[in-house]
Parts: sequence; C-alpha cells; structure tokens
Amino acid sequence: MLSPIHIPVMVEETLAALNVQPGGRYIDCTLGTGGHFAAILERSSPGGQLLGIDADPEAIRVASTRFETHRDSLLLVNENFVNLESVCYRYDFLPVHGILFDLGLSSLQLTSDGRGFSFQHEAALDMRFNPGQSLTAADIVNTYPELELASLIKNYGEESFSRQIARLIVAERPIKTTLQLAQTVERAIGGKRGRIHPATRTFQALRIAVNRELENLGSALQQAVKLLGFQGRLVVISYHSLEDRIVKRFMQQESRDCICPPETPTCVCGHTASLKLINRKVITPSLAEIQANPRSRSARLRTAERVIPQDEDDEVVERLCSDTGAKSGGWRKATLVKKLREVFLAA
Repeated sequence: MLSPIHIPVMVEETLAALNVQPGGRYIDCTLGTGGHFAAILERSSPGGQLLGIDADPEAIRVASTRFETHRDSLLLVNENFVNLESVCYRYDFLPVHGILFDLGLSSLQLTSDGRGFSFQHEAALDMRFNPGQSLTAADIVNTYPELELASLIKNYGEESFSRQIARLIVAERPIKTTLQLAQTVERAIGGKRGRIHPATRTFQALRIAVNRELENLGSALQQAVKLLGFQGRLVVISYHSLEDRIVKRFMQQESRDCICPPETPTCVCGHTASLKLINRKVITPSLAEIQANPRSRSARLRTAERVIPQDEDDEVVERLCSDTGAKSGGWRKATLVKKLREVFLAA
C-alpha cells in the first residue's frame, strides 16, 4: 500500500524555530508520514541524530520504508509521546537540541479506510491512534450516559449544540459507523450549518477523548523540558484552540520565575523559569501556504528555548551543557555558562 501524500505545515518556520544545526540531536514526537522529519534530517546533516516517535504503528512502518537509507542516523519508536522521557532514557537519547510536536491527525490517518477518523467514508467507529489500546469511539458513543456524552462533546469539541447531539445519539443507539454518526449529528443540528461540516466538532471531541490527547500533551510538555539541553528548542504546532491554549499557558508559566497568584505579597511558590519564549506572538501559515495546502489554515506554531534556572546545582548545569559529540551547534561548556551567570548576577 502506498503512503498518502502529506504536505508538512510551515516547514521553513519549523526548521528556523528548532534552530536545526548540522550534527544536532532532535526528536519528532509526532512522526506521521515523516514530512517534518525528512526536513530536519536533511538540515541536520552531516552528523545529525534523530528520534521519531508515533503512537500509530502504521506511521512507523511507513517511515521505516521511507528512511531506510538513513538507518544509521535515526531511531523510530512506536510509542505515545506521553512516554517521551522513558523512551529517551531507554535509548540514551538525551540531552537534545530540539523537540517538535506537530499535533492533530496525519494524512495517513485521515485517508485510512478503516480507522474511523473521517466522516467522508464509511468505517467502524474506532479513532484509536494505537489499535492496541482498548477504548474506541464506539464504546463512548454507545455506552456513555447522555449528560457525560454531552459534556465531552462540549468540552473537547467546543460544540454549542452538544446537548441536542448527545440526546439524539442516545436515542439512535447502537451507532456503529462513521457515516451513521455523522448523519445523526446533522439531524440533531438541523439546518444550523457553518463553514465546516456539522459533525466536525463531534468527531474531534471523540478522537481527543479516545486518545487522551490533552492530558497526554500536558504531561509530554513537562517531560520535554527536562530532556532539552541548554538553549535547546521546544516547538509545538497545534490545530485547535484547546491544544494551543495548553501550549501557550505552559510556555508562559515556564518562562516566569514566579507563578504565585497576583494577590500574593511575596513569592512562596519557589518556581524558577526553565524556558525563554522565542516568539511571543504565535506564528501562522502564510496566505500562499494556506492556498496551496488548505489543511494548514488552522496551524499555530509556538517556540521556547531551554534556560538554566539560577538555583540549579552544578550537576544539572553540567548535564544541560554537556557535549553530545556534535560537529557543530553543540551547547556551551558548563564552566563558561557559570561564569556568564556570575557576571549577570553581579550586574
């Protein structure tokens, strides 16, 4: 089976955000069909080391074939990025120069006939990134109480007609296929149509719930910071407001030395900044890219850079600044960083 054609979003912007250098070490946490991965591989040559992770085993199979001639410089792992830290320790792949999360669905999943991610063709209500997990969209649609189902569709799909949709879904049970569900949602909403298909938000909500996408994202971002070396970059491309809100708040919080409530007279949290915001305004695709690739229209890119908190001990400083053996683009030596810190603190 041929892999579907996939156009990666904001490739040059992503490479610039990651500050990809020859000989660098990078992680793509959402490999997909390898669009961004291929660009990073090319830009980091010679000597680049790449780790590609994806929860979908089909994505790993496709990438293994696509990058077969580069096996010596890359590692492909079928794993959910919620286990990012354990994967890196398992393969001794740390610290790293850059970590990329390109969230949402890949073309591989959207064009698959039997995965149930799309309402464009008939398929079982599955929506699992990894077929090995137990919970499916059919389980949610056919077993959740009406109020719980309505809440899920509202919170994860930001759907204003969630109650009407949940009520009709319960009345129409059992619902077994994507087209059956899409038609049920259309009837629940009636003639209330916007510029997107009436079932879009409901399908999004179910996919997020099945794969625990928002919970996993929050955990993975925290792990990513620990894996970045000094001046390593964290780059996230999101496609809907729920994801982007999590990323924005995380990066803003981790770029501040104090996260106490405004009414607290003195700092009691003990928090110190571990990131520095690179682009304070979110980066979006150009008009030309949106016209060439309409799927990119909702993409939002955010970037932050790893910094060393002032109270980190020498061992942590040494690890964050350690030499990965890269021919160029490596981190500054720990002793130099400590001297610079002393100068800035004395100023």
